[in-house]
Amino acid sequence: MEKSLKQEPSDCIKVVLFGPESTGKTTLSRQLARYYNSIWIPEYAREYLQNKWNYERKTCEPKDLLPIAFGQMALENELAKKTDTVLICDTDLLETKVYSEAYYSGTCDEILDKYALENSYDLYFLTYIDTPWEADDLRDRPNHRLQMFKVFEDALIKYNRPYVLLRGNKIERLNIAVKYIDELIKNKL
Repeated sequence: MEKSLKQEPSDCIKVVLFGPESTGKTTLSRQLARYYNSIWIPEYAREYLQNKWNYERKTCEPKDLLPIAFGQMALENELAKKTDTVLICDTDLLETKVYSEAYYSGTCDEILDKYALENSYDLYFLTYIDTPWEADDLRDRPNHRLQMFKVFEDALIKYNRPYVLLRGNKIERLNIAVKYIDELIKNKL
């Protein structure tokens, strides 16, 4: 079961949208997938936690993190087989690890921690908090955006992940991301 958190080999370039809630990750990941006519890996946690909220009126708990991680990697491993160009990931296990540590007193399940650090991606796009906050059933920290952004950036630095900071409006972010993905594609050829 633990092995299902491991990335399966693939021939594609993998990029991750990374950062605190309500910073435009899903919007940009969809735009990038359309731009490259490629595959978008949605955030499994969103559907999982929305269903939990709808049926139980409960928010995320530590016991939810492993099922979320397994669901995320099942999606990624399945959909990575459908492209040999660019895989656009709305999130990854490192993001789940960061949320776990930020919300649950610095703790993270050791299996989640292991694979969050072992799985690798070609580039992370760290989304800044200069987008308007959009409330929904799951978002809960509108007054901690800068603090959460710093937690995400610190994780990328701590674990030596290659990243580009994305600021600005949707068009500016898309143009910056395309520039860096095009460079990865060019270097792959």
